[in-house]
Order: sequence, then C-alpha cells, then structure tokens
Amino acid sequence: MKAGMFFTGSGTLLVLTSYDSLNNPKLISKFATKGIKKFIAYEVPEDKVKEKYGNHYDVVLGDLHQTDDLRVLDYDGHHAFYNFSLKDLGEPIYYEP
Repeated sequence: MKAGMFFTGSGTLLVLTSYDSLNNPKLISKFATKGIKKFIAYEVPEDKVKEKYGNHYDVVLGDLHQTDDLRVLDYDGHHAFYNFSLKDLGEPIYYEP
C-alpha cells in the first residue's frame, strides 16, 4: 500500500493506492479520467498517515481493493498539506504528458 500527496492544478490530494508506485501508468490513467493530467507527487509514510487520520484511514482502507485501486483519503488541500511536515515527504515525482 502506498500513500501519496498529489499537488495538482485544482489542489492537493492525499491518496491511498495499491499500485506499486505513484507514477504507475494505470494510476496516471485513472487520474487522467478525472481531469488530472499533470501533478507533483510525494510518497508519505503510511504509518504517519494512519497516525494522523486514525479511524478515517481504516474506513477508507477497508474500501480499497488490494489490487489496482486508489482512494482519496483527504481532498481538503489545506488540511492534507498542513497535516504533514515537509520532512515527511519522499522525493518528488513529476508527471506531465
């Protein structure tokens, strides 16, 4: 399971995904169908996400299939961004078609 913070033209999203990476072509395709065609993403440690989101994390994860899926854990960009230190974020992944 991966957790990622995605910075898009419409705001910041915190996403849980069963894809192997945040730049997996199938994940990128799912974002494109939602109108997200470019982004900067950072992997966030899953344990920190679980710590910050508690029961909400469990509920969202329970709804996540273990193969080829994703769920938005937080679409409130302000909340998602300020919930984590920049030191918690992994290396940036830039995607632009």
